Amino acid sequence: MLEVKNISFSYLEEPTLKNISFKVKSGEHLAVIGESGSGKSTLLKLLYGEYDLTEGSIYWNENQILGPAYNLVIGYDFMKYVAQEFDLMPFTTVAENIGEFLSNFYPEEKQQRISELLEVVELAPLANTKVKLLSGGQKQRVALARALAKQPEIILLDEPFSHIDNFKKQSLRRKLFNFLKEKNITCVVATHDKNDVISYADNIIVLDNNKIIDNGTPNYLFNNPKTPLIASFFGEFNVIEPHGIVYAHQIKVVEKSALKAIVKQFYYNGTYYLIEADLGGEIILFQHQDLIDKHKEIHLEIQK
Repeated sequence: MLEVKNISFSYLEEPTLKNISFKVKSGEHLAVIGESGSGKSTLLKLLYGEYDLTEGSIYWNENQILGPAYNLVIGYDFMKYVAQEFDLMPFTTVAENIGEFLSNFYPEEKQQRISELLEVVELAPLANTKVKLLSGGQKQRVALARALAKQPEIILLDEPFSHIDNFKKQSLRRKLFNFLKEKNITCVVATHDKNDVISYADNIIVLDNNKIIDNGTPNYLFNNPKTPLIASFFGEFNVIEPHGIVYAHQIKVVEKSALKAIVKQFYYNGTYYLIEADLGGEIILFQHQDLIDKHKEIHLEIQK
C-alpha cells in the first residue's frame, strides 16, 4: 500500500502542496487531476523521492520514501517514474532501450519480456529502430515500456500519453492499463485528459490551491462535481441557478417549458451538435442530435 500522510512541500516561501493525505492499495490505480501549476507533477516527484518533504511522510508498504537528503541515488527498485521528459538512449534500438536493465544471464526470458512489452506499447515493428529516429510519441511509448521492464510494484506516470496522437492513444490506453491490472502493478497517473482515467482509475484526487479539494471514484466525481473545476475536467458544463452545475448533455430540447433560449451558434462534434444559446442573458451550452438554426427560440429542460 502507498500511504501519504499529511505531506507539505514548498519550492520557495509559498507552499506548492499543503496537508496532502491519501492511500492507494496494492494494484489500484489513482488519478491526480488539477489545473496546470496545481502541483500534480510535484506530487509524483515527491512520491518518487526526488525532493525532500517539508512536512509529513510517504510509505510504500514498510519502506519510507525519502528524498535526496537521505539517498545518494534518487529512486527505489520497486518503483518507476515516467516523466514528461524521456530519459532514453538515442543511439541504441527500441528493443535495447526496453531491455537495458534486464539481466543478460537469462537471454530467453529477457527477449520474451521485451517482446511482451513491445506488443503492449504497439512498437513491435520498430524493435530494431534507433530511438533517435522516432517521433516524440514513439519515444514516450519506449519510455513506458522501459519503466515496466523489471515489473515494478508501483509506477508513477506524468501525462503518459501527452505526445501520442489519437490514432494510437485509445488502444494504447487499453493495453497499458489492462497490463498494469493483470500484473497487479499499482499506478498513480497525473493527467489533464479525462480519457486517461475515467475508464481506468479506481479513484481520483483533485488538486487546487495546493490542497486536495475532492476525491472519489470517477463515477462519483462525474455525477457529483462540487466545483466548476471538477466539472470542466469531464466536459462542457453550465452553471444554471437554481440547478447549479449542469453538463451540456443534461439539457434537452422540449416542446414547452419555462426555460426559453435563443440559439446563437453551433459546433459539429461527430455524434452530436454542441449548441450555444442565450438563456436570459446568459450563454449556455447543450448537446443536440440535430442542427438547430441560429436565432431560433427553443424550450429547454434540465434532466439531471
